[in-house]
Amino acid sequence: MWIILGSVLVVAVLLFVGSYNGLVRLRVMSDNAWADIDVQLKRRHDLVPNLVEAVKGYAGHERQTLEAVINARSRAMGAQGPAARAEAENMLTAALRQLFALAEAYPQLRAVESFSQLQSTLGQLEETIQDARRYYNAVVRDLNTKIAVFPSNIVATLFAFGPREFFELEDAAPRQAPTVRF
Repeated sequence: MWIILGSVLVVAVLLFVGSYNGLVRLRVMSDNAWADIDVQLKRRHDLVPNLVEAVKGYAGHERQTLEAVINARSRAMGAQGPAARAEAENMLTAALRQLFALAEAYPQLRAVESFSQLQSTLGQLEETIQDARRYYNAVVRDLNTKIAVFPSNIVATLFAFGPREFFELEDAAPRQAPTVRF
């Protein structure tokens, strides 16, 4: 009888410790993944002033577009948390699209090597950010699942493990069907 009771107790303790350690591991991984996103977004934010300066020399009279990019960058840099950060980054992405659309109107600007290099670097950064975002969201999905399922949900409740927010950038343009007119 004591052997059975002792075995059940050992199994319960092992489940408890395993659940706790799994939750801690996923929390640390999500913190690390968020730090990776933060680094890539900082690189993006550091690149924006160089882009604005490159365009300013050729299209300085397009002040409204340039100011929109600068304001969007400031908001993105000050945003806290995945949801607020995603919203601010969406605004920055839209402002950068306007900047690149403006650059299309100035062929001499497109021919400038530094602008082309900055545009290429930004494209590479966008891909890196997308990869980091996917990894973060996968870790958050795993953490949130572990917090919700039995028996780790008991451990999560005891030690105040809460679900994390996903980092979702909305890109509405590709989701809309293009309008074709003849």
